[in-house]
Amino acid sequence: MIKLTSGYTTITTACGAHAFYFRPSAQQHLRQDRSSQTSPSQTIADEWPKYLLGAWLAILTWLVPMPIIAEGLQQPLNLSQEPIQPLPVPAGLDPRKLILGEKLFNEPRLGRDNDMACSTCHQLNDNGANHLTYNLGRDGIRLDANTLTVFNSSLNHYLFWDGRARNLEEQVDFVVHSPKEFATSWPVIINKLKQDEGYKQTFNILYPDGITADNIRNAIAIFERSLITVNSRFDQFLRGDADAISAKEKNGYQLFKDYGCIACHQGQNVGGNLFMKFGIFYDHFSGRSDLNPADLGRFNVTGSPSDRHVFRVPSLRLVALTAPYFHDGSVGTLEAAIRVMAKYQLGRVIPEQDVTRIAAFLRSLVGEYQGRMLGMPSSGQGVAGDAP
Repeated sequence: MIKLTSGYTTITTACGAHAFYFRPSAQQHLRQDRSSQTSPSQTIADEWPKYLLGAWLAILTWLVPMPIIAEGLQQPLNLSQEPIQPLPVPAGLDPRKLILGEKLFNEPRLGRDNDMACSTCHQLNDNGANHLTYNLGRDGIRLDANTLTVFNSSLNHYLFWDGRARNLEEQVDFVVHSPKEFATSWPVIINKLKQDEGYKQTFNILYPDGITADNIRNAIAIFERSLITVNSRFDQFLRGDADAISAKEKNGYQLFKDYGCIACHQGQNVGGNLFMKFGIFYDHFSGRSDLNPADLGRFNVTGSPSDRHVFRVPSLRLVALTAPYFHDGSVGTLEAAIRVMAKYQLGRVIPEQDVTRIAAFLRSLVGEYQGRMLGMPSSGQGVAGDAP
């Protein structure tokens, strides 16, 4: 474990697991309204995310082996130390509770008017979310943020864009009580399910205390923990199949590391394990007239000025399938999203050839659900267009 501390940042890296966590101290503030009379110390405080990112990338390059994987070059023999690792096959889940959780995940009676289930917004036959900029919730009211995929969500350290839920069980609670979603309460839901003899019998067998809020949350969370998109072509490559991805995709992965995307998107879930300000080198929200409360990000949870426009970094495992992108669904294509990230998070313009190669790599991350490669109408190699 290596821990570096300066007057403005603390960086902790776990070398063995290749996990990189970003935690600003309580004294650090990202000032949004800069006066014309700015002291040197204020300037440093305002600009610290840029310095942090540069230092972070330097440390990452030093810690993580970065073999060149380009067209015509020999493949590295050992990929076990790469900053991205294969997704695990779900294990240790009670199969009976999993089946119950799947039924509850698709149960419209969880909604106030018996017309809304988890699967209303999270479509498992597609991408675990949908393709809308904003879902329409209760009574046709637009939801506050773009819907995130439920696939691989158990690997995220917090849930929702602003991280207001610490685990899957809490996430269910927020949806149940949200006036724009299920708009109900646990006593109402429990009473409905107790009218169903099938549910009563199943809960009584699986849980000593029968139908309770805790047990409903538990069953749904167990099912959601099974939603891991294993066996992507990239994971096959990491496990030693050099031909699982194309030379273009291998080159895209190398560029993904070289440009610094890997600093925020790493681990088994290729992200989902830290918070980051959206707009490190440029203000992404400046001059926009269509801002809404969700644009404040984690500030809505903590009230801390340093959390203004800070969001949980999303997983990129299914990024090829989950357009439109970002918390506001403002970008329609994967290539355009890469350009936005390059500008606002890395402070640079990436050549189009490199954008195309990085996008090819990201498409190789799509895995399987129930034996079928997601994004394909039937069994196939992966997302069309980038198979080797």
